[in-house]
Amino acid sequence: MNTATKNFIDLYTREREVIQSNSSEIINGLRTDAMLNFKKLGLPSRKLEKYKYTDVQKYFEGDFLTNFDRKPINYEPSEVFKCEVPNLNTVQAFLLNDSFYPTIDKKELLPKGVTVGSLSQMADRFIEWFAKYYGKIANTREDALVALNTALVQDGVFIYIPKNTVVDVPIQLINILSGDQSTLVNRRLLIMAEENAQVNILMCNHAVSAVDFLQTGVTEIFAGENAHINFYEIEETHSRTHRFNSTFVHQAANSVVQVNTMTLMNGVSCNNTNFHLAGQGAHADCNGMTISDKEQHIDNITLIDHAVPHCTSHELFKYVLDDKAVGAFTGMILVRPDAQHTNSEQTNRSICLTKEARMYARPQLEIYADDVRCGHGATVGQLDEKALFYMQARGINRDEARLLLMFAFVNEVIDKINIDPLKEHLHQLVERRFRGELCNCAGSALNK
Repeated sequence: MNTATKNFIDLYTREREVIQSNSSEIINGLRTDAMLNFKKLGLPSRKLEKYKYTDVQKYFEGDFLTNFDRKPINYEPSEVFKCEVPNLNTVQAFLLNDSFYPTIDKKELLPKGVTVGSLSQMADRFIEWFAKYYGKIANTREDALVALNTALVQDGVFIYIPKNTVVDVPIQLINILSGDQSTLVNRRLLIMAEENAQVNILMCNHAVSAVDFLQTGVTEIFAGENAHINFYEIEETHSRTHRFNSTFVHQAANSVVQVNTMTLMNGVSCNNTNFHLAGQGAHADCNGMTISDKEQHIDNITLIDHAVPHCTSHELFKYVLDDKAVGAFTGMILVRPDAQHTNSEQTNRSICLTKEARMYARPQLEIYADDVRCGHGATVGQLDEKALFYMQARGINRDEARLLLMFAFVNEVIDKINIDPLKEHLHQLVERRFRGELCNCAGSALNK
């Protein structure tokens, strides 16, 4: 057993009573088995194929401040932190580290029956729902990071969209990392959209204190029959933030789910995204965009599991890596024996702007059905010198030409967003990022 694993086992043993006393009974009910599984698995090493390119144990070493006793803050997050998309009306809710704050801006815009609230508090109100869904697709037996999160998490966000309900206004979750010293954060989301429901969810991640943050995150998304869910996650943290997130999606018949993960500023990020297409006619859209420089590290791991016939999936990940940045992509498309008439496509394209930047790509297909259409591909290259020369010959200086080419390269991922103001806002953020102007979270008074 490595030292980091032992330290977290000791932490849980020492703080178990405090953790449980400040959370709900249903969430507490999964802790013991989760910790037993964590002990069996241990924090993954690079010998494990899934985490081949990320030294997980390294980032879990050291001492981290926790808030298991749920000490309140002395300010209102919505008053000191602004994360607004121009020309877009959203219903905003706040997470400060791993605590949900009850302020929900413009809650009156939500249709009747739609619930956005504290995971811990809602677990006591929606007992039957939580018993049926919480922790059911986030398997603690197979992934130590999921097991650790399940053992330590106390709060998060619960979103419930009733049958036949269309939420016209996007729900924006603003996740703020703030503290005076190195801090451990365990975040959890449970999202449920019933039959024929539709919702757009925007998750914005910010770090506003110049300290080390270690965050584990687990998101479970359930899409009922013919439900439509778009889940957009944007990271604008800093170089001392280490985030390990797992997203699990379960889709019923004819449902459509898009997960789009965009990393604009980070330290170390490892995103593990899993789709299970369990009903015929389901469609999964899994996308990601990364802009990294300096010594930033981004690892995207995906699994799209076609379990039944007549399902489709599309996957697109693009990376732009500068300086000594490291990127990795491991994508698996699994087509099970009964999943005839599957149509699936996976693409990973990356640009390394320097000789020191590194990109590792492993697209994979595992097919056990014979009447399918599946394809995958990965390319790693540099900016097109012929295109640069062509643009310079027409009066565009080299720096501006490089920026335009990079901007055009990542636009394909941004254009998959179906909310026009958000799409335009991301175009602006990406341009600022390429120009070196997006250095930290704007709009915050927490770190001033």
